[in-house]
Amino acid sequence: MRSFAKTDLLLDDWGLMGLDAEARRELLDDRHGQRATLITSQLPVEHWHDLIGDPTLADAILDRLVHNAYRITLKGESMRKRHARTLTPSAPAE
Repeated sequence: MRSFAKTDLLLDDWGLMGLDAEARRELLDDRHGQRATLITSQLPVEHWHDLIGDPTLADAILDRLVHNAYRITLKGESMRKRHARTLTPSAPAE
């Protein structure tokens, strides 16, 4: 985990799994004001507090994340789904 705290830019698919105590401290608190953090997630922001778990730590972590954040919300269908349809061969005609 310590190596993630030292990475210049962290890309994270936020919300795939919960955060343990070590991840909460190292990935966010140790990075705050030191390195860039780019978070990507399919989990809506309003559910992040529950994902983090501990309410007090969740407040502190989210405060640090959103204080200087730029938030971009993408809309529309998943590009993976769109490309999968074009790559999937059609069934042979009978």
